[in-house]
Amino acid sequence: MDARWSKAEIGELLDRYVLGLDYDKLDDEWAAELFSDDVVIEFPISRHTGIDGLAEYHRRALAMWAGTHHLNTPSVVSVSGDRARLRANMTSVHVHHEREGEIRPHYVSGTCVTGDAVHTERGWRLSRLSFDLIWKTGNPPD
Repeated sequence: MDARWSKAEIGELLDRYVLGLDYDKLDDEWAAELFSDDVVIEFPISRHTGIDGLAEYHRRALAMWAGTHHLNTPSVVSVSGDRARLRANMTSVHVHHEREGEIRPHYVSGTCVTGDAVHTERGWRLSRLSFDLIWKTGNPPD
């Protein structure tokens, strides 16, 4: 394995994940293209282990919002054999569902994303993503 290509492939996994949150159909195929079977996803308010139910976990979380927009920096990736670590920053904009007569500011957050990836028979897959809240503004969902 050429580490340069591995780093690019691993960084692209995070990019595809972030874009997918806003634009893709989040289903089992989406999850299998990005994650290992034993993946762990850790947000400040919740956690999910394993690929089973992972797409539904994300769909439920995103349904709390009328819309979202996620932006990430390029990933810093280090590869050691068939394992890798990554780190990036992310800004997320969450738009509240409209309520009659009420204007609510968007909930916006900045996080540090850390993660692990493993090379499987299907290629590189994310095995862990952890989102550490750095700052936030606005109101979380009700």
